[in-house]
Amino acid sequence: MVTICAMTATIMQALDTTIANVALPYMQGTLSASQDQINWVLTSYIVAAAIMTAPVGWIANRFGRKRIFIICSAGFTIASVLCGLAQDINQMVLFRLLQALVPLSQAVMLDSYALHERAKAMAIWGMGVMMGPIMGPSLGAWLTETYSWHWVFFVNLPFGIFTVLGLIIFMDETKKALELRFDWFGFTALAVAIGALQLALDRGEQLGWLESNEIIAEFIISAIGFYYFLAHSLTTQHPFIQFALFKDKNFVGGCVFMAVMGLVLFSTMALSSPFLQNVIGYPIITAGLLLASRGCGTFVAMMLVGRLMRHIEARTLIVSGLSLTAASLFYMTGWTDQTGVTEIVIISVVQGFGFGLVFVPLSTVAFLTLPNHLRTDGTSMLTLMRNVASSVGISLVISQLTQGTRYTYAVLSEHINPFNHALQMPAVRGMIDLATDQGRAMADLMVKVQAQIIAFSHDYQMVMIFTACAIPLAIMIGSTKAALRAQSAAPDHAVLE
Repeated sequence: MVTICAMTATIMQALDTTIANVALPYMQGTLSASQDQINWVLTSYIVAAAIMTAPVGWIANRFGRKRIFIICSAGFTIASVLCGLAQDINQMVLFRLLQALVPLSQAVMLDSYALHERAKAMAIWGMGVMMGPIMGPSLGAWLTETYSWHWVFFVNLPFGIFTVLGLIIFMDETKKALELRFDWFGFTALAVAIGALQLALDRGEQLGWLESNEIIAEFIISAIGFYYFLAHSLTTQHPFIQFALFKDKNFVGGCVFMAVMGLVLFSTMALSSPFLQNVIGYPIITAGLLLASRGCGTFVAMMLVGRLMRHIEARTLIVSGLSLTAASLFYMTGWTDQTGVTEIVIISVVQGFGFGLVFVPLSTVAFLTLPNHLRTDGTSMLTLMRNVASSVGISLVISQLTQGTRYTYAVLSEHINPFNHALQMPAVRGMIDLATDQGRAMADLMVKVQAQIIAFSHDYQMVMIFTACAIPLAIMIGSTKAALRAQSAAPDHAVLE
């Protein structure tokens, strides 16, 4: 029952990172937001989760994991209802910031299973995390089409109530360490650094990047925040982030690849929904089902990878998964408004399968050799890395998409003139006659669509190159096959001892 409650909380958190994607065009109109502003609905939630991830280890150890988990689950549920009631973009961003759910579910799962069963536990937990990409788009599309976009947030209410009641009844409280002290200076410095960086990335395109004094100031504040955080953490006796975590080679490798997966997964998710709806023109239900196909591929991979890890090295699975992801992104660079459903589904399933091959080995490897007393801090750090990389990735690809579309439109439109011989051909002139208002409107529409297609292609290419560059880093991960076999063979009483 503890597993079910922890998984419900995990699914709620994962669901809320994707369920709003397909509803963004509808929310954009209701909240009177621009293209880059509406993406704050995604990034504000991820940034809030990233900032709140940092102190979760201390909070859980100081006040008890059960109490904090219940408070956070209840707060998440209330904030979800407020998001559904938001009347403008400012209220929506504020309530999304309040929605941050402290990532304790992974630590709860690790503590609930014996050492030799942790690979299975992480597979179960990983399935919960990936239920977001499976259920989110299709559920969000159905709720938006049948009711309204408000219900993509109201749907959390029954799950939140179930989670809170289940945790109250079934979960045991952990021992409280009342003597622990918290490094408020280091936490504040890191929170300011992450917040300023994300604000600069979100508003940079709108304000002209380094041409704006505000963006320059935010980058400077972010740099100062990171400097003070590192300088203070390396010199104080009790930093709130335990640097002993980074003495473990496998954990460091896990952090690196978690950041890679966060950037690739959420940036492509942020691109796929507007591409399917705005470029190809699929209705919201169709777009949701197509996006869910990627989650199905991930689910299948996660069903298999738990057993494969006993016979195949984790780094081999991670390299295979990243290679499949890079290959799928390569094919996505060739997508146009004429791309068919079959190709989209096949590429999405392959990409999702690649994600699954990476995610479970990653979650297992990171904690394979990490001491038990660092586990809660380790889960916090992994989630922090994933969330920061996700928010940065979304901001970068949306900024590149906006800028690339505008630039490509300017270049292509230069060739739409009466002196272009291609436009004088009888077949073309029958559709696009620049002498008429209808013809000029048709030419403008075609140029806009082609500019968007090229901008999306460049974005997918950028993410593909980043993924390919991460593949050689798998050398950071040590051998895991022998350790996992030994754990699987160990009896429970030996493991507990």
